Amino acid sequence: MRLGIRLLFAFFLINGIAAFFVLRVFTAEIKPSVREVMEDMMVDTANLLAELAADDLAAGRLRADAPGAPDSAFARHVRAYASRPIDAAIWGVSKQTLDFRIYVTDATGRVVFDSERKAVGEDYSRWRDVARTLRGEYGARASRDVASDETSGVMYVAAPIRVEGRIAGVLTVAKPTRAVQRFIDRAENKVLRGGVLLLVLSALVGVAVTVWTVWHVRRLRDYALSVQAPGDSAAPPPPVPQVPGELGDLARAMDRMRERLQGRDYIEGYVRALTHELKSPVAAIRGAGELLQDELPPEDRALFASQVVAQSERLQRLIDRLLELSKLEQRQHAEAAAPVPLRECAERALQQATARARQRGVALRLAGDSASGAWEAELVTLAIGNLVDNAIDFSPEGGTVRVQVAGASVTVQDEGPGVPDYALPRLGERFFTTARPDGSRSGSGLGLAIVRRVMALHGGGLEIPAGQQRGFTARLHFPP
Repeated sequence: MRLGIRLLFAFFLINGIAAFFVLRVFTAEIKPSVREVMEDMMVDTANLLAELAADDLAAGRLRADAPGAPDSAFARHVRAYASRPIDAAIWGVSKQTLDFRIYVTDATGRVVFDSERKAVGEDYSRWRDVARTLRGEYGARASRDVASDETSGVMYVAAPIRVEGRIAGVLTVAKPTRAVQRFIDRAENKVLRGGVLLLVLSALVGVAVTVWTVWHVRRLRDYALSVQAPGDSAAPPPPVPQVPGELGDLARAMDRMRERLQGRDYIEGYVRALTHELKSPVAAIRGAGELLQDELPPEDRALFASQVVAQSERLQRLIDRLLELSKLEQRQHAEAAAPVPLRECAERALQQATARARQRGVALRLAGDSASGAWEAELVTLAIGNLVDNAIDFSPEGGTVRVQVAGASVTVQDEGPGVPDYALPRLGERFFTTARPDGSRSGSGLGLAIVRRVMALHGGGLEIPAGQQRGFTARLHFPP
C-alpha cells in the first residue's frame, strides 16, 4: 500500500471516529440540556406563583368553581393568562400558544385548583411532585399523557405554598416537552450540519496535508534514486530538494552521505583503474630491467633501454593526466577574467603539439574564425590540446590533423582508422581506450575524460558524430 493511501486511510479513520463520538455526545446532550434549562425556569415560575397563590389558598378562595366559593383573583389571572393571544418569534421559531398548566393541591394532596379544570377534587398525594413537596423536599416529575408516545411527555415542577410558616399546599407548573422539541430539533440539525461541514473540511485538510507530504517524500525519493544511479561523473550532482522541517534535514543528510559515498567510489574507481593501467608498463620495465642485468649485445641492450624509457614516459603521461583530471573534478565551475578568443586557444594548443606531431610525421592545420567568450583560456587550451594529441596518436605517418574553428565551436579531425560506432558511448570514460593504427593500446583513455570535464565546467558539450566514413571527428561546443 502506498504512503499516500496509508496516510489518507489513517486520517479518515481517526477523523471519522472522532467525529462520530463528538457528534454523538453533542446530539445526546442537546435534549437533556434544553430540558434542564426549561426545568430551571419552571422552578422560578412555580415559586413565584406559589407566593401569589398563598393568600387565596389560606382564605379558601382558590376553588372558584365550587358552589358558594368566593371568587379568587389568582384563579382569574391564571385563566386570563391561558386565554391571552401570543405570537412570538424566538430565534426564528414561532410561538403562538401558552403552554403552562397550573394546579394547586391542599395539605392533603387533593387538587383545589386546575387551570385546565380537569383534575379538581382528585387526589394527587401520591404523585412525586406533590408528595415530595409536602415533605419539604424538591418535587418534580416527568410523565407521558400517552404511555406509548414519547412526544406526549410533560414536565411537572412543584413549589410549596406556605401559610404562617407551614406548608399549606403545593403549586405545580406543568409544561409539555413538545413545546421545546422544536428548539431541540433545530439545535440537533445545526450540530449535524456543522459536523458534516467540519468532517468535509477536515477531509480536505487531510487530503492537502497528505498530498503535500507525499509530494515532498517523492522529491526525496527521486533525489535518492538520481544520486544512486550510475551516471557521468563529470556531470554536476542533482540539486538538493528544498523541503521544510525534518524532511529538509533528511535531504541535507542524504546530500552529505552522497558526497561521502561519491568520494569513496571516486577513490576506489581510481585505485582499481590505476592499478590496472600500471600493470603493463611496470611489468615491461621490470622485464627489461632484469634482461639488462645480463650480458647482452649492444643492439639488444639499446632496445631494452629504449623500452624502459618509453614505458617510463607512458607512466609519466598517465600520472600527469591523472593529476589534471583530479584537479578538474574537484572544481565546480570555470573561472574567466576576460573574454577569450577561441582561435587563440586553438593556436596555443597546436604550438604545444608541434614537436610531437613532427616526431610522428603528422601535419597540423588550423582554419576558420572564432568568437570570444567568458571562458577559462588555460582549460580551453587543455581540452583542444587533448583532442589534438589523440588525433596525432591515431593518425598514420604522413597524415593531417585539421582543426576547424567556427564561432563558439572547435572541430578536430584526423585521418586515422576511426572508432567503431559501438564504442562511441564509452568514449570519455576513464581508462577506456581503443586500438592505435599499429595495433597497440598505449593510451590511458584520460584525454577525452579531461575534455568532457572541461566542457562540463564551461556548460558546453563534446559531440562525436556516429557513422564517420573516414578518420575520427570530435567537436567542442562552448556556450556563447
